[in-house]
Amino acid sequence: MRAHKYLAAVATSLTLAVTGATPAAATTWTLEPIPQRICVDPDFGHPFTYFIGSVSGSWSKTITTGLRDLPPGSVSLGSSVLPPGSHQNPPGVKIINVFSGLRIAPAPAGEHVSELWATDGEQTQSMPVRIGFQDGC
Repeated sequence: MRAHKYLAAVATSLTLAVTGATPAAATTWTLEPIPQRICVDPDFGHPFTYFIGSVSGSWSKTITTGLRDLPPGSVSLGSSVLPPGSHQNPPGVKIINVFSGLRIAPAPAGEHVSELWATDGEQTQSMPVRIGFQDGC
């Protein structure tokens, strides 16, 4: 009989421990919009430049970043990787924690819209970045 009391107490403790456990904190992060435009000469492009970003909130998985929809012949030269962690921007300020380098190829005069993206493998966020091709930049 005494053994049954101990087993009942252990079972009750285990049940409370399992049901009383708090769930893991939700991952909530945002790629903050930062309006950006670079102007380059249509005949020469640009050998090295970058776009910037600010990821805020908290995340439990590594966030990778990059550029997409670049003008033909342009290439991404690498982007920031943010390990699991968190970052909060002060009110009214965006602290830069993402850099994405690129080489811009020559192109006809005009405006091209690319995207800076960030993903944790479950969600992907992006923002437009503009490349202006015009004489006199």
